Amino acid sequence: MDEIRWFIHAAPAPPRLPFHFSFPRAWAPLGVIGAVAAAVLAFALLRALIDYLYRVELNDLVQARIVVQLRADIYAKLNRLSFRFFDANASSSLINRVTGDAQLVRMFIENVVIQAIILLISLAAFLCYMLSLHPALTFACLATTPFLFLRGITFSNRVAPAYIRNKALADFMIQRLAENIRGIHVIKAFSQEAAEREKFRRSNADVVEQKRHIFREISAFNSTTGFLSQINLVILLGYGGSLVIKGEFPLGTGLIAFAGILQQFSTQVGNIATIANSMQESLTGARRVFEVLDAPLEIQTRENPVRLARARGRVRFEQVWFDHGREPVLREIDFEARPGQCVAIVGPTGSGKSALMSLIPRFYDPTAGRVLMDGNNLRDLDLNDLRKNVGLVFQESFLFSTSVAANIAFGHPDATREQIERAARIAAAEEFIERLPKGYDTVLGQSGVGLSGGQRQRLALARALLLDPALLLLDDPTASIDPGVEHEIMAAMDSAMAARTTFLVAHRLRMLRRADVIVVLDKGRISQIGSHEDLMRNPGYYAHAARLQENEK
Repeated sequence: MDEIRWFIHAAPAPPRLPFHFSFPRAWAPLGVIGAVAAAVLAFALLRALIDYLYRVELNDLVQARIVVQLRADIYAKLNRLSFRFFDANASSSLINRVTGDAQLVRMFIENVVIQAIILLISLAAFLCYMLSLHPALTFACLATTPFLFLRGITFSNRVAPAYIRNKALADFMIQRLAENIRGIHVIKAFSQEAAEREKFRRSNADVVEQKRHIFREISAFNSTTGFLSQINLVILLGYGGSLVIKGEFPLGTGLIAFAGILQQFSTQVGNIATIANSMQESLTGARRVFEVLDAPLEIQTRENPVRLARARGRVRFEQVWFDHGREPVLREIDFEARPGQCVAIVGPTGSGKSALMSLIPRFYDPTAGRVLMDGNNLRDLDLNDLRKNVGLVFQESFLFSTSVAANIAFGHPDATREQIERAARIAAAEEFIERLPKGYDTVLGQSGVGLSGGQRQRLALARALLLDPALLLLDDPTASIDPGVEHEIMAAMDSAMAARTTFLVAHRLRMLRRADVIVVLDKGRISQIGSHEDLMRNPGYYAHAARLQENEK
């Protein structure tokens, strides 16, 4: 105790603080200690408050605003892109971009931009303090810093393609998972569970191995930065120690304080590895996000479009060519459908039937030539007006996991129950809907699970008819229908086609006989065109296929 009293009373004037600040000479040593303790506590409370506000504001900015808005923007852009974009990108990859990659943009803001700003401010503060203590020693101890930044650049160049590869492998793994879930009945039917499990295990292992490669690169970078930081301490002990021995640099407030600050400086420099890794990972995700956001809109409404409230239903193809970027799918297509006509499109597999149908609602645009509706080029029409005039029923109709009424009213959400029920009656769906547990309010399973193929098709037909479209596109709607209920679907379609221009892709003879005009496609060209009777009198694909069906009866 005597030694402590002596130190307190015999101590010299209050010590000088960094940057030439000092306590008043009149202050007693205990007052200085108390002031320092109070200052430390005050700064700790201030730091805690700032840290709390920083985290709350950061999470609100990034999670509640940026990520949410980014997901909404990606989804909105996906809705505006043409089918050509979806042909080129797997659904698993697009789902990853909306979910995981949007979060990586958050990582870029939170773990790269903000952390880099904090890093630069910290390094600047530490550097200024070290320079205030001894400039020459500062430059000597930081001689390895340029090598750290060069190593960081090398690390970034090495790890960037690895992250791109990892994303591709993850997309493939998710695609395999999605396909196996959708096709589980096929897998079980052929007893391929073990084989598919092994394929998924390999896909999963490829992702893990690629990630391990990235971890090895990160570990090597961290080891390098740690080693170079220790070299800085060796330089400090050698050069700084000699300055202390010569009396040119104090030990406590000089060398020891400098060593502490240098250690903090080295720790911050070591964070470059984390920031560089986060930057490459997040930039990979951001690049995939902006590939969607920056994708060109091939199908969109032009400025000052032609408005079309209700089409008459006259459709003309004028020397239309179409391709997907490879071989032409359609070549020199030229014919006209008059209002109220039923035009059947037939031909062998791959002849371009579905491609021709997809040009009418502008899912794609022709490569050459043009498609006209009521004398207007489809490109000149307002896109929403065009599609509201077209009702579609696909070969495999998709139903949403919502009520029967909501599925029918999907294209017209404001439809009344009376309008929904009327569309269901025309589509011959009313009877089976009323047998469901809650009728029109029955919630369907995913993709309409629990309904037969004919029931799903009739709901899809009701959905198309609710819009009261001027044109009806039926893409082989009876292909997957049981012959026992085919007459019900055909009766529904007869009712639906009345007073509408209808384009019908079909193979069954009883459907084709209902058409006013039959267009026969062969390798993308029109090989024959005419009525059923005309085509039966002339040799060709149609007459041959029709006679084969007649002989099968």
